Amino acid sequence: MISIKQVTKSFGGHQVLTDVSLEVPKSSVIAVIGPSGAGKSTLIRTINALEPIDTGEITVDGISIHDKKTDINKARLNIGFVFQSFNLYPFLTALQNVTMAPMKVKKMSKEAAEKRGKELLTSLGLDDKFDAYPNRLSGGQQQRVAIARALAMDPQVMLFDEPTSALDPEMVTEVLDAIRKLAQDGMTMVVVTHEMGFAKEICDEIVFMADGKIVEQAPPSKFFTNPDSERAKNFLSKVLNH
Repeated sequence: MISIKQVTKSFGGHQVLTDVSLEVPKSSVIAVIGPSGAGKSTLIRTINALEPIDTGEITVDGISIHDKKTDINKARLNIGFVFQSFNLYPFLTALQNVTMAPMKVKKMSKEAAEKRGKELLTSLGLDDKFDAYPNRLSGGQQQRVAIARALAMDPQVMLFDEPTSALDPEMVTEVLDAIRKLAQDGMTMVVVTHEMGFAKEICDEIVFMADGKIVEQAPPSKFFTNPDSERAKNFLSKVLNH
């Protein structure tokens, strides 16, 4: 579903991704973890061309994302993206935030868009928040609206860039539960996260990055009990003991 081959990326003279290759099969859930500055967020942002790449190739469902011939706006219709900050429109209700893109981009009727939007918000535990504006929602509720907004475009892939990092601890669980449900439904996902328990429970593969490279990739049962690299062992000794 997602194929990343020998991708490099620099900002000025600083190389943030070095020869990164990764395969994400359909319906799999991949967690990308690692220390700050490892290149995790940059990598996930290259998957839908929010960041250009210097060399390499990224394909999603057979479409070369960084090919100049590719209509990236059309390609992005199949790639949902949820940011750290919720990026909701403050002047629109929760339902309006969810329905705007399907109506404007996919030319869906208001009736159909609202029906789908209400279904999505209800599935995420927000059936009483259709008419609420973002400033009347908690952080966890806003992030779930952001997830519903991405799902309203019926993407084939969902990308999450540290979706819980801006939340208070008591709000983290409700967002992780929403992502957990997507995993159970078979959505293909790449999740940049600091939530080790979530990664261990939900994800099919753990991708550990450091210094702009994929240092190690393994199933959670292997990675969290017996990682191969010293870099991963050192990382886990810090994050699992705090």
